[in-house]
Amino acid sequence: MRRILRRAAVILMRELFQHCLGYRINWRKLFLIGAFMTISGIVFQMFTLPYPLNEWFLSQPETVLSYHSLNGTMQLGEVLNEARIEPIQLFPSTPVSPLNSSTKLTQSVPTEPKRVEAPPRKKPVSRRRKKNSKQSEKPTPPPPPPLRRFVPPRLQRYIWSLPPKEALLYAKKEIEHAPLVTDDPDLYAPLFRNVSLFKRSYEMMELVLKVYIYHDGRRPIFHTPHLRGIYASEGWFMKLMEENRQFVTRDPEKAHLFYLPYSARQLEMALYVPESHNLKPLSLYLRDYVNYIAGKYPFWNRTHGSDHFLVACHDWGPYTVNEHKELSRNTIKALCNADLSEGTFVAGKDISLPETTIRTPRRPLRYVGGGNRVSLRSTLAFFAGNMHGRVRPALLKHWGDKDKDMKIYGPLPIRVSRKMSYVQHMKSSKYCICPMGYEVNSPRIVEAIYYECVPVIIADNFVLPFSEVLDWSAFSVVLSEKDIPKLKEILMAIPLRRYRTMQINVKMVQKHFLWNPRPISYDLFHMILHSIWFSRLNWIQFHNHSW
Repeated sequence: MRRILRRAAVILMRELFQHCLGYRINWRKLFLIGAFMTISGIVFQMFTLPYPLNEWFLSQPETVLSYHSLNGTMQLGEVLNEARIEPIQLFPSTPVSPLNSSTKLTQSVPTEPKRVEAPPRKKPVSRRRKKNSKQSEKPTPPPPPPLRRFVPPRLQRYIWSLPPKEALLYAKKEIEHAPLVTDDPDLYAPLFRNVSLFKRSYEMMELVLKVYIYHDGRRPIFHTPHLRGIYASEGWFMKLMEENRQFVTRDPEKAHLFYLPYSARQLEMALYVPESHNLKPLSLYLRDYVNYIAGKYPFWNRTHGSDHFLVACHDWGPYTVNEHKELSRNTIKALCNADLSEGTFVAGKDISLPETTIRTPRRPLRYVGGGNRVSLRSTLAFFAGNMHGRVRPALLKHWGDKDKDMKIYGPLPIRVSRKMSYVQHMKSSKYCICPMGYEVNSPRIVEAIYYECVPVIIADNFVLPFSEVLDWSAFSVVLSEKDIPKLKEILMAIPLRRYRTMQINVKMVQKHFLWNPRPISYDLFHMILHSIWFSRLNWIQFHNHSW
C-alpha cells in the first residue's frame, strides 16, 4: 500500500511540474490534484495507525486505578516437608468504596481547568412538569457484578497436594483465624451470626472441597431427582450436585465427602404400599444399599460413614435410616424434617433442609418474589391451610374469625379466594404465620420469604435451616406453641422500626433460598453444601486425628 501511494505521489508531482513549466497554471486542476492527495493521505493513515482518527485525536487517555489488599496475608500453616512458606494472600480484595457503591475498577480521566461562569438563571417549572420529568427519568442501572475471586496458583497446588484429612485440618485452622469482614458486596452482615466466619468458611469450601458421588443404585430410587412439589429440595440438590464440575471428583481418594444420591420421595413411590402404614420396607432397602456400598468400596469402613451424607426432604426421610445404626448415628443427614424430639436428627451434625415448593421445574424462579411495600400491608397476620397436626387446630380455635387484623383460616374459603388469592394475602400481610403440620417444617417459611412477609414460625423442637450461620431473629419471629393465645399481643408489641428492619432483612435473605437452574454463589444449592461442609469440619478432632 505504501509503495503504491508513493508511486502515485511521484507521478502526480512529475505531471504537476511538467504542466507548470512554461504554461499558465490551471488552478482548477491543481485544486483537484491537491484534494486527491489529501484524501489519499487520510486513507493511508486509517490503514496504518493503530486507532481510528476520531479516537486518536478526540478521546482522552484512560488510566486504570490499581486496587490494594484489604484482607492482609494468610499463613499457610504447617507444611509437611517443613519448608519455609511465605505469607500468601488467599483472595485479592477490592478497594474501599464510599457508602454503598459497588466494587469495581474505576477509570480516571485527567481534568482540565474550567472557567468560572455565573450559574444560569433557572426558569420556573410548574409542579405538573416536575412530576412528569421525575417519572420520565430512567432508573439507575444495577451495579456491575463483583470481581471474581482469584486464588494464587501456588496456593492451589499446595492445597491439592494435601491428603483429604490434612486439607480439612488446614481449612478449619484458617476458618478459626478468619479476617474481619466489614463491608462485603455479596453478603448482608445483619443476616449472619458471624459474617467473617461464614465468608472464610465459604471461601475454604470453594477452594478445598471435593465430593465423590457413588454411581451405584438402581433408578428411580437413585440418581432420579424429583423436581416438582413440596419435596423438590432433595431432587434439586441431587440434580445440581451430579451436574457440578467444581466440587465433584471422580477420584474417591481425593474426596472429602461422599454423597449417597437417593431420593426419599422416589423411595416412597417405588416401595410404599398405600394405606399400609409400614415404613420398614423402605428402611430395609436403604440398609441393604449401604451394606452393598460398604462391601464394594473401602471408604465407608474407614470412617464408619462419618464422611458420607444424604439429602432427604420427605417427611419420612428420618425413618428410612433407622435399620442401619452407622447410617443413623454417623452419617450427615440433610433433612427437611429436622425434629429434635424424634431422636434421629442430631443437632450440630445433621442439617436442616429448607422445604421449597417448585411448581414449574423448567423455571424454578417463575413464581418467586414480589410483595407490597409496608404501607400497603393492611393485614397484621395471615394463615390458611389444612388442619393437620396439633398446632394448626389450636391456632384456628383461638384466632379463626375472631379478629379483623388476624386473618386465620383453614383451607382458604371460596368466598375469600374470589376477592384475594392465597399469594395476594401473603403479599399484603405484615406477618405470615408458619405453624407445623404433621412434621415441624413447612414450605410456608420459604414462601413468606419469597413474598417479603415476615415469617412467624410456630414449631417446638424445630432446628431452623442454616441456623449455624444465619441469625433468624433478624428476619423472623420464632414462637413456642404455648404462645398461640398471646399471638396478636406479641406481634403488636414489636415496634414499627423493628418490623421495618426485619422486612428489609427478609428481602436481603431471599438470595440464599433460591434454586437457580445454574447455581450461583450463596444461593440455596451452595448454602446446603456449605452446611454439610461446615458440619464435617465441626466433627474433626484436632489432636488425635480420630475420624
